[in-house]
Order: sequence, then C-alpha cells, then structure tokens
Amino acid sequence: MKKNLSLLLLCLLVVFSIHAQNYPPQSNVLWVTTPDHTNWLYKLKEEAKVTVALYEYGILQDNLQISYSLGPELMPSEKTGTATLKNGKAVISLGSMAKPGFKDLQLKVKLNGEEYKHHIKVGFEPEKLTPYTQFPGDFVSFWQKSMADAAKCPMDVTKTFVPEYSNDKVDCYLIKLQAYKKGSFVYGYLTMPKKPGKYPVVFSPPGAGIKPMNPLKDIFYAENGYIRLDMEIHGIRPDLNEAAYEEISRAFGRGNTSYLVNGLDNRDSYYMKKAYLAGVRAIDYLTSLPEWDGKNVIAQGGSQGGALALIATGLDPRVTACAASHPALSDMAGYKANRAGGYPHLFTNYEGMDTPEKLKTLESYDVVNFAKLIKVPVFMTWGYNDDVCPPTTSYIVYNTLKTKKEALITPVNEHWISLTTRHQILDWIKKNLK
Repeated sequence: MKKNLSLLLLCLLVVFSIHAQNYPPQSNVLWVTTPDHTNWLYKLKEEAKVTVALYEYGILQDNLQISYSLGPELMPSEKTGTATLKNGKAVISLGSMAKPGFKDLQLKVKLNGEEYKHHIKVGFEPEKLTPYTQFPGDFVSFWQKSMADAAKCPMDVTKTFVPEYSNDKVDCYLIKLQAYKKGSFVYGYLTMPKKPGKYPVVFSPPGAGIKPMNPLKDIFYAENGYIRLDMEIHGIRPDLNEAAYEEISRAFGRGNTSYLVNGLDNRDSYYMKKAYLAGVRAIDYLTSLPEWDGKNVIAQGGSQGGALALIATGLDPRVTACAASHPALSDMAGYKANRAGGYPHLFTNYEGMDTPEKLKTLESYDVVNFAKLIKVPVFMTWGYNDDVCPPTTSYIVYNTLKTKKEALITPVNEHWISLTTRHQILDWIKKNLK
C-alpha cells in the first residue's frame, strides 16, 4: 500500500511538473504566444514577430490591453510598451539581434484584480554562440593530479537495503560512499534489477540545492535492465525529512553562504572540487559491481546533474555515453560578454563575484571546458523559455562538443522535461550501448 501511494504521488508530481511555470495547472487564464517562425529561430538582423492571444475560462479575450517588455534574455529590458488585443490577438515585434543569442518577450495583464504573466524567447542563430570562458593551459594536468590524489582515498562503502523503494522487479539500496578524502562521504540510492545478470550502469548526479532524494522518479531504468546510482553530493543522508533539509539549506545553500560559491577564490579549495571528484568515485563503485556488464557506463542528469554528468564524461574515460538536460555551471562568466551566463548566475544572484581570483577558478570548473575533452556520444535536451539554465548556455555547450551528438530542442520548455522526454533519453541510451 505504501509503495502504491508513493507511485501515485510520483505520477502527480510529474503531471504538475509538465504544466509548471508558463502553463500553471488549474489557472483561469491561458496565454498563447506564436512566433512567426515555427522553430522560433531567426537569422541575425531578421525581424521576429510574436502573435499573442489570451483566454480566460477558455474564452478568447478581446479589446484588452496587455503590457510587455523585451530584451536579450536575463539582461535589462531594451523596450517596454502596451498592446491591445484586437479580434482576440496582438502582434508584437521583437526587433532583431546583431549577435547570436536569444530575446525574451515578457507579458503581463490584469484581469479581475489579478495579475497574470507569461514570457517567450526566440533565438537568433544560436548555433554560432561560442564560450566566453577560456580554457586554462593547465586544465588537463590540474584534473589529472586531482583525480590521482583522490584515488588514494580508500573506497569505503556501506550498503543498506531500502524496502520502500524496492518492488518485484527492482532492489533499492542506500549507499554511503567515501570519496575525495578520508572521512568525506557522499550518499546515493542504488537501484538494480532483481533478476541475476550483467547490466549497464548509469551514474546520475543531482540537481542543485540541498533537498531530499526519491529514486522512484527514475526507477524505470532498473525496471528496464540498468543499474542506476542516484547520487547526492553534500554528504547528507538523502532520507532525512524535509524540515531537516530546509534547516541545512538555510545554513549553507543560499545566497553568499551557498555551497556554489564556497571557496571560489581558489580552485583547490572550491567546494565543487569534492562534487566533481565524487562523480569519478561513484563510477569506481559502479564498475566494481559484479553485476556490471563490463562495457557500458552512462552519465545522465539534468540541470546541475546535467553539468556533473558532462563533467564526469570529460574526466573519466570509462564513461561510454552521456545524456544531459539543460546543464548548469556552463559558461558561468558569460555575463562578462554582456549576455546571459550559466546557473548559478554568480554575477546577478551573488555579491562580490567579479574578481580575478574567482574568474580564474571558474575556468577550471566550467562545463564548456570539460565538453572539449568528451569523445563519446552525447545527447542533450533543453528549452528556450528556461531562465534557470538559459538556452544561450545550453547551445554554447552543445556547440563546443566535437563528438557524436544529438539534440532534442523543446522551445516551450522552461526548467523541466516531460515524462515522455525522460523515456526518450533512455531510448537514446539503449541505441548507444556497446
């Protein structure tokens, strides 16, 4: 009964995630925005136009004034104005761009005393976007030495069966794994098929933040014949209650106390060094399992997890394929080029980040530089309306990859992927097994 309830809650979570942000569930109002190019892409200096319609209770609204602002994504607005819906629609010109990138049209309207917002981004030759972030001359040697040092740490493992996340096809275990330095641990949920056999392994690092984990959302990997490790990076048990996680997050998960800026003045003391090297240790563990097929190691994740999956793929030659959704930590210093930079948006969300020391550290931790080392197949997916991991930075990562690659671009998506896309990722993984 408990297992069935957990699965029901998971299904509801997925449904609400699919309709999040631009398409809120149970809203009285629906915006419909349609670019005049069906793929939402334009040539440089080409004018882009968007037709706007608004429905309340499913009824097309007419003679209603809406306000708007527009400009390059995540940058100050270049223009504001109003438009009146005539015959239920209004056409707004976004102008053009002289350099590759994205423009964001932000809309709002008041109905019955309530304000409703919406936005849509269109791209201008984003396939030509290149990184601002430089590749350090000692990038490879720094990480080779760091991995060699971390490898000296014994792989101390504790494995505990978790019945509430297991079923008739899958066994789930809580893993405690020593990584990086003696006494430094990370946790994760290992899900694997009950049926004896040899299986591909999937390393799946987490999205950003300090929060509980639930392996049920991707349990279909184990049900389809994969061993999967959903890993956390902070050394905090993933089975604590939400109140405990909220307390921990308030302490070092937000603002200038965030782990994402902890130690950023020096690349050897930056907090994320442990996270990057823990990914390699997770692969050490997965490839030590007697149930591993001895050939296939997949790195897969979204947002911060997408970044860490790409990083592990660049660092570890055992990885045979990588699937990353809207990766964070990508061209983070891009704001220095007067355009959107990658999550965690250090130059807009934090204070005192624009220093030579911090910028130098970022070069050794940015996804775009790990992407240059990748030689195996990569699948990426991202949306245009994403403000957390903007399409500018996803394109920059994809454009940087010089390997076999495939993209599923879903323009309407903000910072989410659908359940259908989750299964498409697994289908791509199946096609790229050795």
